[in-house]
Amino acid sequence: MADATNDDDIELLGELGVEAEAVSTGGRTAKEQRIIAGFEEIERFVEEHGRPPQHGENRDIFERLYAVRLDCISASAECRGVLTGLDARGLLGPDTEGQTGGCVEEAPADEALLAALGVPAAPADDVTQLVHVRPREEIKAAEEIAQRNPCKDFAEIKPIFEKVQRELASGERQTLPYKDNADAKQGDLFILDGQKVVIAEMGEPFVSDYGRPDRRLRVVFDNGTESDLLLRSLQRALNKDKASRRITEPDLGPLFSMEEESDDLPTGYIYVLRSKSDHPFVAQNRAVIHKIGVTGGDVKSRIANAKKDPTYLLAEVEIVGMFKLANINRKKLEALLHKFFGKARLDLVLKDRFGSQVEPKEWFLVPLPVIEEAIRRLVEGTIGSYQYDPQKAGIIRLSPATS
Repeated sequence: MADATNDDDIELLGELGVEAEAVSTGGRTAKEQRIIAGFEEIERFVEEHGRPPQHGENRDIFERLYAVRLDCISASAECRGVLTGLDARGLLGPDTEGQTGGCVEEAPADEALLAALGVPAAPADDVTQLVHVRPREEIKAAEEIAQRNPCKDFAEIKPIFEKVQRELASGERQTLPYKDNADAKQGDLFILDGQKVVIAEMGEPFVSDYGRPDRRLRVVFDNGTESDLLLRSLQRALNKDKASRRITEPDLGPLFSMEEESDDLPTGYIYVLRSKSDHPFVAQNRAVIHKIGVTGGDVKSRIANAKKDPTYLLAEVEIVGMFKLANINRKKLEALLHKFFGKARLDLVLKDRFGSQVEPKEWFLVPLPVIEEAIRRLVEGTIGSYQYDPQKAGIIRLSPATS
């Protein structure tokens, strides 16, 4: 019965995020075991982060706790004696004179450490507050969010933030809501927790322990700090912050507004047409030949006389896609889409009803799903990171060197 009770306790501790192992005490007193356990927590931090815990208000609360604890242990002759032979990394430093004889409340207690950091302890009678157990959410956050440090070359990066701010003020750039786990590349800018963020560097891709692709980033914040967090950690932070935004690239310009107010009037549509022409080439490739245009008026009215207009290949057309936009710069938007699909422009010469040769410029050999993807990336503000590949009939990502 006692074994069953012990198993239940271990299971409960596991659910609370507390590791429970059967460890030989080796004749140690309870006090000595607590000293060793406190030091082992510090060693686990060093193993995970590759450095000793440090002080500072910008540090994680648990790192600050470990830093204070390490100082107290290092200053105590009694604690150093208990840890003799266990400090493989030399965290305690050289043994100097003037150290206290006692062990400063053994480790010291976390309540004392929190008080030293100016963090009030939970009330003693608050049975709902787990003082000595780290919630799983805090453990997960500590694992995911890398530590921020001063950015040594911020003088070179600061002008980027200043230029971005000017472009936001002039309308050359926009801020769009961040979409779940949206793509991110080197040079991308975001607003996270009210600060501008730029991905300054991206490490080589790798597969995490969970079998997911990831990569280490160097992220710089506009307050002069930087972090080496993982791509998925950045994505999670952006998802968690409901006010996070993506800062678009300047070549998009003031094309449209993502949030249409109740009193807004639609100022345009992106429309995609398919021709009903009996021209041999058009008839053979009808499913992938599309006209892409932007208009501020009614699309159906615009195509009413299509069979008399060379712009529409002198034939009836059908609308296969239409996307409503508000507050757009129609000419700039249309030029951007035509440039994006420029390599797939239809090379076709027709004769109008007067016998004159005309070359329609707004028709492209592009599948409809690819056009829809391009418009989606345009709305997200990421289209500048991609290009259309006619050989693959698909959109591919540009390499960092060319984007």
